[in-house]
Amino acid sequence: MSRSLNHTEPDTVPQPVAQARRKSVIREYAEAILIAVLLALLIRTFVVQAFKIPSGSMIPTLLVGDHILVNKFLYRFRDPARGDVVVFKYPQDEHRDFIKRVIGVGGDELYIKDRKVYVNCRPPDPACRPIEERWAYYEERFGAGGETFGPVQVPAGSYFVMGDNRNNSQDSRYWGFVKKEKLKGQAFIIYWSWDSERDDKLVWERVRWGRLGHLIY
Repeated sequence: MSRSLNHTEPDTVPQPVAQARRKSVIREYAEAILIAVLLALLIRTFVVQAFKIPSGSMIPTLLVGDHILVNKFLYRFRDPARGDVVVFKYPQDEHRDFIKRVIGVGGDELYIKDRKVYVNCRPPDPACRPIEERWAYYEERFGAGGETFGPVQVPAGSYFVMGDNRNNSQDSRYWGFVKKEKLKGQAFIIYWSWDSERDDKLVWERVRWGRLGHLIY
């Protein structure tokens, strides 16, 4: 004869079993959080790191308020090339990170005259041509006059870097070269951009929507 269910008795789980289940759930959450933290640290250390642009030295390529991602493992497989936008430890204060563009690599001789950059040649040699710099920007308020800089020889294992905003950039023209081991990686994409200077705009109007996902060249 089968036994009827007695609805007056609570359907309970023995206390030791319930406690074990609670401990198991807590342990699973703790392990998941720990794994997530470790993965985030590994990714930040070896793969990709996020940075925010605080100044206008890379205008128009990068604007104040752009948030970018930097590829940290690329230079384990190849050397930086002219034109790469790189993040590095500032040579005069390694607690600060700078972002500039590579203009000269180890062994190059650089010479700057009248807003033109010459690599491994100098005018008035008729065969000498400046490098093509589609990214270079000059603020007109400084006038059309050009500077003269160099020539300088880039040491092996070092780089000559400049900001794209040439009239408003503290770079290798002022504090010298960047050693390869001080490079943190190559900037490759803008994932967020916020116009912090336009307080007159609504929140969603201050997001530079057209810059999101923009690749950095």
